Amino acid sequence: MVAAVVALLAANPARSDPVDTGAVDDRPAQSAPLEPDRPPSIQTSLGTFGDPGGVRRMLAARGIDYNLLYTNEVLGNVSGGVRRGAIYAGKFETAVTIDFDRLAGWTGWSGFANIFQIHDTGGLRDRSFQRLITVSNIEAYPSTRLSELWLERASDDRHLSLRIGQLVADGEFFSSETGKIFLSNDWPTITGANLPSGGPAYPISTPGMRLRWTPNASVSGLLAIFNGDPGDQARVNRTGLNFRLNDAPLVMGEVQLRTSAGPDGLGRSLKLGGYRHFGRFDDYRYDRTGLALANPRSSGAAHRHTGTSGAYAVMDAHLYRPAGGDEADGIAAYARLSTSPSDRNLIDLWADGGIVVTGMVPGRPKDVFGLSFIYARIGGNARRYDLDRISFDTEFHVPRSYEATIEATYQFAVAPGWTIQPDIQYVFNPGGGTSDPLRPGRRIKGGAVFGLRSTLTY
Repeated sequence: MVAAVVALLAANPARSDPVDTGAVDDRPAQSAPLEPDRPPSIQTSLGTFGDPGGVRRMLAARGIDYNLLYTNEVLGNVSGGVRRGAIYAGKFETAVTIDFDRLAGWTGWSGFANIFQIHDTGGLRDRSFQRLITVSNIEAYPSTRLSELWLERASDDRHLSLRIGQLVADGEFFSSETGKIFLSNDWPTITGANLPSGGPAYPISTPGMRLRWTPNASVSGLLAIFNGDPGDQARVNRTGLNFRLNDAPLVMGEVQLRTSAGPDGLGRSLKLGGYRHFGRFDDYRYDRTGLALANPRSSGAAHRHTGTSGAYAVMDAHLYRPAGGDEADGIAAYARLSTSPSDRNLIDLWADGGIVVTGMVPGRPKDVFGLSFIYARIGGNARRYDLDRISFDTEFHVPRSYEATIEATYQFAVAPGWTIQPDIQYVFNPGGGTSDPLRPGRRIKGGAVFGLRSTLTY
């Protein structure tokens, strides 16, 4: 399948010059409405009140642009899990982009910073299901925190750029543009569960450098190095100001191949990437002497591995566009697939994908509908550890296997810059099939989650 997509891309490359992307062009899923091709700012609906005193226009003329994004939602599980009920969650984001060429005459220089104010009444993923896969991509520890803070220098021909500062990886790496509509779509669980503190992804960032090479519009290459542990968001790095530099590094690389919308009006992309963390990781089954950790004779000190790694592929494809439709209209699909070593990682196989339909509801040209799935398999040694526990401990009867979720969502475009999004998810095998703390020896039951999200962009 991957080979077929590569052949298709090679046969129909994008022939335009490199796109002059800005700081908000590749945003993580929970910040995607800030991207220029998303619904326009609600400023256009406010008339003369959209820019009081003309401050925004004045700053933009000097190279300073700011965006505000407020996302709030109500989510609740009506069945399954260890606890039922609804929660409220909200995220207010401020993002500032600086073009230093316009501001100070520094050709090729730009800067970016964003801050989150996260507020909620409890995480549905942990509180209700103790699951691995995200329920909501804005869910995080309540805090006011710095996210990104970086400078970027682009070459004169815009083919090469270097970014340095406090960075995240989930905007540019391992990301599907098509899938960003879904509430459960974010930094995949295979990285979030396997890397220290979840890796450099929402809501935490870490010092790093990213090099991007874009010789033309059909090819890009990315290479980045990050401090490998951003610090636990609830205890170690609660404000985003813990600029850690002494942890083992994380290196990520990705190649992106794209076609522009050709004669058939359909664009496609393929991303192939991988990462390597140079830290130390515990084995999930064996101790340092080679005995099973579940064995009563084991020392309990897990065998330590040097480093961990992963490889992934991301495919986006526009499948159909109605006659006269805009570039985003029609039916699009995406898929992501990733694998990691099964001895030192909780998740060793990840797959997700879905279909998104845009602009095809009569009288609702900006509405979007989507259906997606996510699958995460528990690593081989973690599964075998559970089986070992069964053989050594007659009180334990629940080996883990996998977790999965399906999601259906509909995004209503209420006004430019304002969307309302009802959402339904169903969770299978929460926690990979882990034991219910309220019913020992039985798995946590899967169940349904209903939600409503509102997003305002300024």
